[in-house]
Amino acid sequence: MTKTGKKIFSGVLITLGVVIICFAVYLNSLMPIITGYAAKNLCSDIFVSNRKAGDIEAVDLNFSFIKFTRNSINYDEKSVTSHFLWGKSKAIYRTGFGVTLLRNVTAEKLLKSKYPSGSDPGYSQDTIKWPLGDILPVKNTGIDTLKLGEISKKLITDNAYNGNAFAFIVLHKGIPVVESYKPQFNKKTRLLSWSMAKSFTNAMVGVLVKEGKLDILKPTDLNEWKNDERSRITLNDLMQMQSGLKWNEDYGNRSDVTLMLHCESDMGHFALERPVAYPAGTHWYYSSGTANIVSKLIRKQFSSDSAYYVFANNQLFNKIGIPDAVFEVDPSGTRVGSSYLYATTRDYARFGLLFENYGIFNGERILPEGWVKYTTTPASASNGVYGSFFWLNRNKRLPSAPEDMFACDGHDGQHIYILPTQQLVVVILGYSPTSRGGMDTDRLLKDILSTL
Repeated sequence: MTKTGKKIFSGVLITLGVVIICFAVYLNSLMPIITGYAAKNLCSDIFVSNRKAGDIEAVDLNFSFIKFTRNSINYDEKSVTSHFLWGKSKAIYRTGFGVTLLRNVTAEKLLKSKYPSGSDPGYSQDTIKWPLGDILPVKNTGIDTLKLGEISKKLITDNAYNGNAFAFIVLHKGIPVVESYKPQFNKKTRLLSWSMAKSFTNAMVGVLVKEGKLDILKPTDLNEWKNDERSRITLNDLMQMQSGLKWNEDYGNRSDVTLMLHCESDMGHFALERPVAYPAGTHWYYSSGTANIVSKLIRKQFSSDSAYYVFANNQLFNKIGIPDAVFEVDPSGTRVGSSYLYATTRDYARFGLLFENYGIFNGERILPEGWVKYTTTPASASNGVYGSFFWLNRNKRLPSAPEDMFACDGHDGQHIYILPTQQLVVVILGYSPTSRGGMDTDRLLKDILSTL
């Protein structure tokens, strides 16, 4: 080899070495995200949803690097440990709290915390009538139930709307008119909300506003923001995704949202440390971080954690017929208001019914007067797509649906569509990630509307 050839060869080797090192460093930074995602979601789906590990790994975890993880399940401890190359993460289930990924905390410390008593709903859903209970009325609402049945079969059995729906229910005039599940799921299966949890966080704020404990138009008064321009950010700015805080919501990479969910022990604190990119109230950008800041603010309203935990059960969940919902917490003990709620299909429908009925459920006002109007008022810079932790249809992003429809959406194909004019609530749950094209919910809604 000539001298020039040796130099070229050496240069190639050095370049290759640098590339390999850079890739290894980047891959190492992904390890807690890869293994954390697998451990947390597998653990929740097993111990909260009571699903089979093989089904979860074949569907929900069958993508990207996640599908290459090796997962060990400890049924006695109720934990999952996930391995990928040299990386490892562990998640553990606790009654009431759901599943928590171990980040800067030990399993032993978490297990010392017990979910407080005092949140018994005082009723059994199996013995009382809908909407609080599961005894469904037999009533003709005027909708074409035969045609709805055909739509249901196309969605659940035939996957004719693309995606992979696990469960489906439609309420018309407050009554379930169609309900169906894939064989491995049923009316008792708790399913993951993903970002629909943000809308439940909205409802918790609403209850606190009704009790006079929060004012959405005042600055948040967070100590961390007192000495800079973040002191101007209001609760309304956060809920309308117009805080102005810098944020990256890319789920397919190492980003703010993936770091928050899989690497942080206090998700709200991580989010509130983001710097300002725009003046508050002037720029709309979707951020799961803001939901966890709001969740942290909710916790701050209570003198004890016991009071904080039973508040959601006693003032919201039990009153709208979803006493068995599990709103999971981060390692610091704050509910993950952006992402981690597990509830049944009927539970999600009941939540939709609460908002269809302007905050009244089963004859009782749960949310303050005017809260639903506020919720569905477009954020000023959102171009009509977003209200307050709810998606809107003012810009006809779903052309077949009416403009006054509003919705809770999760990024893996979880939806609660609320159509007040048509007196409809539509719930679709499953695994239909947008990265794979997602479900054609516009066509589905068009077909459902044709049954009226």
